[in-house]
Amino acid sequence: MSEQKIILPSKPKAILEDGNKGVFEIDGLVPGYGYTLGNSLRRIILSSLPGAAITAVKIDGVSHEFSTIEGVKEDVITLLLNLKNVRFQLIGDEPVKVAFSVKGPKIVTAADIGAKGAVSISNTDQYICEITSKTGINVELTVERGLGFVPRDAHHKQKADIGIIFLDAIFSPIRRVSYDVEEMRVGDKTNFNRLRLTIETDGTLSPREALETSVNTMIEQLAAIVSVDSGKIIAEIQAATAAKTPMMEAPASEEETASSSDEDSVDVTDVLKNRIDAIGLSTRTLNALSAANIRTVGGIARKRVDDLLEIDGIGDKGITEIKEALAQFNLSLKD
Repeated sequence: MSEQKIILPSKPKAILEDGNKGVFEIDGLVPGYGYTLGNSLRRIILSSLPGAAITAVKIDGVSHEFSTIEGVKEDVITLLLNLKNVRFQLIGDEPVKVAFSVKGPKIVTAADIGAKGAVSISNTDQYICEITSKTGINVELTVERGLGFVPRDAHHKQKADIGIIFLDAIFSPIRRVSYDVEEMRVGDKTNFNRLRLTIETDGTLSPREALETSVNTMIEQLAAIVSVDSGKIIAEIQAATAAKTPMMEAPASEEETASSSDEDSVDVTDVLKNRIDAIGLSTRTLNALSAANIRTVGGIARKRVDDLLEIDGIGDKGITEIKEALAQFNLSLKD
């Protein structure tokens, strides 16, 4: 009886990285694993990535959030809601206080906040309020690091000075994340999963960093419940994270794919899962193979010459082209 082994998926591939939005694909997942991995990563990305947010505000002349400020267009509640939309990056785990003092008439934005040193702001164009007269406004903000959503009551654990207003804090740097699973062909099987993750952040963290951090978090959690060598596994993960070892691949160009075939360390399993559009085939040959539902290198390598010649659009020239493409990976058609 032959040994049954679960095939490992490919590394995440960046399909799109445009500012705060990223789309990543993981190919070659065992049937059903796309949903298992996609749901798990989505939950971790939404709940377990640290970020920074305003937890308390002090405004000169304001004792509570139901007040108004003379010469300011917005009431205090609206001003606080606008402040909650300001996204901070904070170095270190200690709370930091930042402030701004502005005189009008003027439109106040996040760029007016005196963020220096350990604090920076990713969306400096965020609108805060409008001062309609020559009056001024002085505001002090407390910025802290945390996870997920923390209600204001959790911050208000001890007596505070009069005039300090505590806020609900949204620490998560993620705006939205979704996943999609589609079937793909691996060899002769057509029910393997391709997982596509779409991640949008608030600008304080890149989508690539969000995915890498969530994968590390999942591995650490799983390693912690393994009874054997769990400490060693966690140590290796932490060392790789500290060294910022790249976990993802950018979309490979034809030149990169060809040059990678010269490396002795190429994994045959990974090669077989490569898409045919990444191995330098002509458009005519690609269209013919795709029409025959052949989309991976493994799908080609398992075919005989006679099988390929039966496909519309594949002739002797196409066979030669396919053989040359497979030879890059030390592969050949089935005898």
